[in-house]
This record gives sequence, C-alpha cells and structure tokens, in this order.
Amino acid sequence: MAKTPDGFISLKALKQDTLSSRDTLDLIRKIYFKTTRQTIENDFAHAIELLKGLESEDEREKATAYMHGLSELRKEWTPRKRASKSKGSRAK
Repeated sequence: MAKTPDGFISLKALKQDTLSSRDTLDLIRKIYFKTTRQTIENDFAHAIELLKGLESEDEREKATAYMHGLSELRKEWTPRKRASKSKGSRAK
C-alpha cells in the first residue's frame, strides 16, 4: 500500500465536515507549503475544490497568493510536451 504524503487530506474527508472560511484558508496555505513534485497535481485539484467552497469574494481573494503559487509550482514541475517534428520535406 502506498504511503500517503505528509500534509495530504483527502477530499472525501473534507466533504464529511464543513470547514469554516478560516480553516479553509489555513488548509490551502498548508497545501501550498507541503506540496511536492509528486503531489502537485492532487494538491492543486484539492486546493481548487477548497477554493470553490469559499463563499465571499473577499475570502477567495485572501487565497489568491497561495493559489498563484501552486499554479506556478505546477507549471514548473509538470513535464512539458515536446514539440512534434514538422511533417516537412523528408516525406517526399
């Protein structure tokens, strides 16, 4: 059985209890600081789901810095697809 990464909280667990706005912001912050190259995709999806649960624009604005940071980490750590070779003159 695979070991669960430190700081990982399943979405299933979150749906059982409604978190306060403060707890949600704290959890997004924790996700940001605990994410790794191996967990970034799940962490990013988790943070998005938490963000959707915030009710006011002011609350979502407070999470912006962490969400932007997670987005940048995701961009850095996600392997880029190589550009395909053009179907140029060799086919003749």
